[in-house]
Order: sequence, then structure tokens, then C-alpha cells
Amino acid sequence: MTCSGLLLAAGAGRRYGGPKALAVVAGNPLVLSAVNALRRGGCNPIHVVTGASAEEVESLLPKDVTAVRAPDWEQGLSESLRAGMHAATGDSVLIHLVDLPDVGADVIARIRERAAWDAVVRAAYHGVPGHPVLVGRKWWPEFTASLSGDQGAREWLRNRVTMIECADLATGSDLDIPRDHGR
Repeated sequence: MTCSGLLLAAGAGRRYGGPKALAVVAGNPLVLSAVNALRRGGCNPIHVVTGASAEEVESLLPKDVTAVRAPDWEQGLSESLRAGMHAATGDSVLIHLVDLPDVGADVIARIRERAAWDAVVRAAYHGVPGHPVLVGRKWWPEFTASLSGDQGAREWLRNRVTMIECADLATGSDLDIPRDHGR
């Protein structure tokens, strides 16, 4: 059972003050920390969706990671996710966000353990839906067709997903503004 990793790292980070993929937390750019979490969590291959500052973000990627440019990334999360889903390979794909610095390999591995051709699994933190999200290949066409604006596939996931509690491993909190680093 192969599970590819899909990292969404295309946003401009307007509220943050620049692309979060390039933000340095604990001495590393977030894009590298997230790629390493995917790798150590068992995802292979790994695709990173880029958009804002694409060349700079792509220059940081290890040679075995595939960059996927989202041509319409400015139109919202769904366009980045759509571009990534078209590039995804394997029996399932684990979708991760670049701005979740405390979601590490242990969370990735817990969700990846549920990988299957027909799986739909999502991390939860104290019962609140979060990331990563795992989608089996069976659902890729339907999942991709459901994408809309900055909501992604939230509605599609609502009645299909199995939630896996991960609050014992991470908070699942994202970085929206620079002062979130201390959270």
C-alpha cells in the first residue's frame, strides 16, 4: 500500500507577512520541516505544491521531492489542492499543510497507518477536525471535483471521514501571524 505525501505550500501568507513556507521556525524553513515530517512519517513519494515565491521555495526542496506549481494558487486553497491531487500517485495521498509546525512525523504516521484505497481519514485535536487528511485513490475524482474556494473539500469530508484523535501528539495549531510562533 503506497501513500504519497502532498504538502500544500503555495500561499502568500498575507496576514503572516510573507509565504509561510519560507518562515523559519526552530532554525528551519517550515517547508523543510513539513517535508521531513512527511518523510519520517512514511510518505513516499512527496509532492510540494508551490505558488507564492515558488522559485525560492522550490530551491529549498530536497532532490527527491517533486515540486508542483499551482498556476491559479491566488484563487484559493482549492486551486493548490487541485494541482496537487492531479500530481499525486499511489494508493492513497496524505495531505499536509506547511503552517502546522508542531504536527510532526508521529501524527503523520498515525494517520498514514490507516492508508487504504478506500480510506478517508482526518486528524482531530480534542475532537476538532484538523490536518493531515488522508484520501484513498477510490475517492480522488470525487474529492477533487468537490473542491471550492478556500474551503477545500470540507463539505465533502464531513460525512465520509474517520477522525483519528492526535491531541496527545500535537496541538494542530497553525501559524497565522508571526506572534503565533510562541504558541
